[in-house]
Amino acid sequence: MKEIVKQDIETLVQLQEAETEIVRLQAVLVKVEKEKAEIGSKLKKFKTALDQNREELEKNLKMCRDVEEEIRTVDQRIIKSNETLRMVKTNKEYQVLLREVDDNKKRKDALETELLELMDEREKSESIVSESEKEFNLLEEQTKAEQAELDKQSSDDRASLEEFQSRQAEIGKTLDPFLIDRFRKISKMNQGLAVSRVKNEICMGCFMNIPPQLYIEVQRGTSLISCPQCSRILYHIKEK
Repeated sequence: MKEIVKQDIETLVQLQEAETEIVRLQAVLVKVEKEKAEIGSKLKKFKTALDQNREELEKNLKMCRDVEEEIRTVDQRIIKSNETLRMVKTNKEYQVLLREVDDNKKRKDALETELLELMDEREKSESIVSESEKEFNLLEEQTKAEQAELDKQSSDDRASLEEFQSRQAEIGKTLDPFLIDRFRKISKMNQGLAVSRVKNEICMGCFMNIPPQLYIEVQRGTSLISCPQCSRILYHIKEK
């Protein structure tokens, strides 16, 4: 049982008052950040869908380019075969080239049909992307506005948090490092409540009875007394 002076107890109580506010404000701000994240998640999901639509459009554009390139290649083959037709000397060669020209023309027709289908798909895809981008831009503006409003609403809480943290740091300067360390450990263990009042032999932190002799020691206020149940530092205020 560490001997301390009443001033230390009073300082620990002040430290706890600041800690209580700090924990409360931190919880409020955590909730604000969670709300901001939830708002942002909607935008993120929409962005993922938009990126997928863009990928589909880019894939379609590439397919169109590939088909157009193949059509040009087939066209060159047809031109070359037609030129060669004028120079062939045998009927067999002529028939072979003729079949080649015919095959290339059929291939070109098939490619052009495929290209038309791809162009229809591209038009639909471009429309989807265009509309999605407009919706995304609106949602992005709305998201930023809602997040900014949450920041604005919580600005006082952020300022108060900084104020209580500074106040607590100043209060802590007057305490023995041992007491500060003890306070921090108990606070972490008990969700921010390290110092608790005792009233009628009951710890107001865990609402459990403490032994009568311990209650007497707490009333004296000359020793660092901890609750046997929750380990909180105990103090007593005389009833007026």
